[in-house]
Amino acid sequence: MPRVRRGHHKVERRKKLMKLAKGYFGSKHRLYRTVKEQVERSLNFAFAGRKVRKIDFRRLWITRINAGCRQNGMSYSRFMDGLKKADITLNRKSLAEIARTDAAAFAVLCETAKKAIA
Repeated sequence: MPRVRRGHHKVERRKKLMKLAKGYFGSKHRLYRTVKEQVERSLNFAFAGRKVRKIDFRRLWITRINAGCRQNGMSYSRFMDGLKKADITLNRKSLAEIARTDAAAFAVLCETAKKAIA
């Protein structure tokens, strides 16, 4: 079996991980074994964080929509049900933005939802 020399590839792989660990505290950016563990851990947290961010934003949008609904005398769930029955397909992000910036337009949406429920 031929001999395999791994010098350059090994150095490149190590440099790549060390670059990812730049700015970490203590041995977490100096010692290769610790760097490897920490970078893997950090990438896992980053992956999970991207999922959590979506959940957090949805929760924020629902809170803003609910606040706008309460000002117009209805609950969030009744409002969403009314929009569905009125065949208005706006996503929560845009509804939250309307509720936050344009109260008059949101009041019109609430009235439309109330009419669709009744």
